[in-house]
Amino acid sequence: MLCYGERESTRKAVPDLSLPADGGHKGVFVQPEDESMNRNGIGLAVLTLWAVMSQPIAADTLTIAAAADLKYAMDEIVALFLKGHPGHKIDVVYGSSGKTHAQIQQGAPYDLFFSADISLPQALVAKGLATGRVHPYAVGRLVLWSATQDASRLRLSDLAGMSVRKIAIANPKHAPYGQKAEEALRKVGVWSSVESKIVYGENIAQTAQFAFTGAADVGIVALSLALSPEMAAKGKYSLVPDSLHKPLEQGFVVTNRAKDKKLAAAFSDWMAEKTVRATMTKFGFALPNEAAGK
Repeated sequence: MLCYGERESTRKAVPDLSLPADGGHKGVFVQPEDESMNRNGIGLAVLTLWAVMSQPIAADTLTIAAAADLKYAMDEIVALFLKGHPGHKIDVVYGSSGKTHAQIQQGAPYDLFFSADISLPQALVAKGLATGRVHPYAVGRLVLWSATQDASRLRLSDLAGMSVRKIAIANPKHAPYGQKAEEALRKVGVWSSVESKIVYGENIAQTAQFAFTGAADVGIVALSLALSPEMAAKGKYSLVPDSLHKPLEQGFVVTNRAKDKKLAAAFSDWMAEKTVRATMTKFGFALPNEAAGK
């Protein structure tokens, strides 16, 4: 779990109750004793106001479950959001969308669910486990990536060759990127030739790790991960034609757990900001409207 928040997590916003130069209470006006007013009532009012003003403003916390392809983009998006919302804290849990979907149905305490397959948050809404509508936020892209071969020249059909011994893909049973990788390999007619070479990652981040460390010669991974500084410095990639698989339409939803959380609503609105859209584009995601226009 990655935790984001202020460095001083115990700092709380407390109203300034210091005395002004004239010795009176800031913001509290007390009538002189000779005024026709119930002094006991005033005393109670002042004490009540003092108690309210003395209460610290509790910082809110969000727990976001996000598809593993969002790792680098979401890290940046969260950091930018917290600059404008100091005092709050956001925990991000990255994993496969299919497993996260199952966990939410079993009561996992997530406030927002960012899925690499938009149908999964849609299913939560249909089951009454999420509030409001599903927000499309991106369309993902698949790439061939390698640290040991010039992947910029590779095509899916090349994976059947002798020079490629191990191929990493995300597990199609619960990872959208794995499902699309298998779909593309079948589309070009090499699935039966390469199936014995495949090593499965639990999610797309672990799949990329297999390729990054050399545990696999080639990985079919998310473009958003291939563009990360670490992977860009170590290997090359080539895009898998998106005509070979159904679109990786991605979407997020606020779960019922956070339906009354103002911070969840604020983060949901933040995802539509130009700054966030620019970050998504930087990490290789197509924006929903742009993808629809292609």
